[in-house]
Amino acid sequence: MSKSLAAFLQPKQVQNKEVVISDRFLGEDGKPVPFEIRPILTDEAQSLMKQNMKTQKDGSQEFDNAGYQADLIIAAVVYPDLKNAELQQSYGVLGERELLMRMLLIGEYTNLRNKVFALSGIYDDLNAKIEEAKN
Repeated sequence: MSKSLAAFLQPKQVQNKEVVISDRFLGEDGKPVPFEIRPILTDEAQSLMKQNMKTQKDGSQEFDNAGYQADLIIAAVVYPDLKNAELQQSYGVLGERELLMRMLLIGEYTNLRNKVFALSGIYDDLNAKIEEAKN
């Protein structure tokens, strides 16, 4: 096997993906409107991880895993624009996290989370192990 730096200079890019999260969001044609999501890079994930690390009064640190996952999903959603004031206002909330929580049923949220994680490669090893165990 030959080593080539070129493979690292021009890696295959992971493209944005359209995913149907729910059949509740219908277009004018009556068909479900997909969300568009993008992959999350490691540096983005680490930055979000730091934002969700909270220092307690006693100096210890606590990680807000649910907040971290919500922030990962928010960062990945390209469409609909979760920052859109009109969309937030229609749900009676301010902020992307609040919008996402009000907009989606728990199963839809889980579906979106799973698709974001899969696109970003978070579940690759786990899915491979599940498939291996099935066979």
